[in-house]
Amino acid sequence: MNKVIEQTFSVPFRYPVCFTSRLFDPKNTLLADLLKGDKIPKAFFVIDQGVSDAHPTLISDILKYAQSHSGVFTLAADPLVVPGGEQCKNDQKSFQQVLDASNDFGIDRHSYIIAIGGGALLDMVGFAAAIAHRGIRHIRIPTTVLSQNDSGVGVKNGINAYGKKNFLGTFAPPAAVINDLAFLETLDDRDWRSGISEAIKVALIKDADFFQWIVENAPALAERDMDAMAYLIVRCAEMHMEHIAGRDPFETGSSRPLDFGHWAAHKLEHLTDYRVRHGEAVAIGIALDSTYSYLKGLLTADELDQIIQVIRDLGFDLYVPELSGEVLLQGLQEFREHLGGRLTIMLLEKIGRGVEVHAMDTELIQEAAARLKASQMEGQNVSS
Repeated sequence: MNKVIEQTFSVPFRYPVCFTSRLFDPKNTLLADLLKGDKIPKAFFVIDQGVSDAHPTLISDILKYAQSHSGVFTLAADPLVVPGGEQCKNDQKSFQQVLDASNDFGIDRHSYIIAIGGGALLDMVGFAAAIAHRGIRHIRIPTTVLSQNDSGVGVKNGINAYGKKNFLGTFAPPAAVINDLAFLETLDDRDWRSGISEAIKVALIKDADFFQWIVENAPALAERDMDAMAYLIVRCAEMHMEHIAGRDPFETGSSRPLDFGHWAAHKLEHLTDYRVRHGEAVAIGIALDSTYSYLKGLLTADELDQIIQVIRDLGFDLYVPELSGEVLLQGLQEFREHLGGRLTIMLLEKIGRGVEVHAMDTELIQEAAARLKASQMEGQNVSS
């Protein structure tokens, strides 16, 4: 006899994305208000080494903040400082340190693990928090443009394994995200610029008006105008949140439209041993897939030229040697495997409107790469 008992339930997820400045000023109660509850929780901070180096008083500021709000939360231990960047996702040492701390300091499901750093560190700490005790509450404090406007506001966590980006990971929404714009002041020019590529991406597939704003404000963004960057981050974060709420937040299907330009970007990162940073790789991936869209007759020459020009105006390269060759094409298969099902790639049918395809012409990909190489090396127009 066959018998089936079916269970169906839903769990609502809710988390705030907050914007502030000087978070650890004792007079700023934002974090304390988020931690406030019926009981006094433990909080454990994990800090990106690069952020700690750029902000020498950060740890002492956290200690003073905790002391000022001792009636709201307590520190489980002194903050843990670990290397940031892709290193912390490639080498599982830091990941294990977070798990060890959860065990050693009695960090339970009523505690908080608070990560301060770039997107890679947030991914790693979020994964550790998600699997310890089957889920410890996690607060993200992104410190780069890329993490404040993109990766830090989402629901994905992970580390790299088997030579593949984010092979191990979870979907686990944070308890909160706090964007402190003051952290952006110490970014080097590469990290300041890198995050803008994710704004270009989401604008190209969803909002032509926002893309036009980026075009018009590219000089201000390149010159590190904080007001322009603040607007870009808030608008980009809004669009990401709208997408997560409206479609497939845990990616149960084979579609991942917010990864426009990313199939090549992820492979480029690995092929360059992460010499090319994520945002830089995304800019190249956007240029590649936009050029491919043009070659397929989807985009006009004028639209492609405008996309390429804004990428240039923001200081991005269009091409690196690893973009040419058969190995890059493996990124298509790895992209399909990551989601399962059939290959689904987002292209552009016009600025502000994406279109999904389920096959890619490898010869056209190589032609697109060749055009970007000629444009980078010889100044040729990509559309001609």
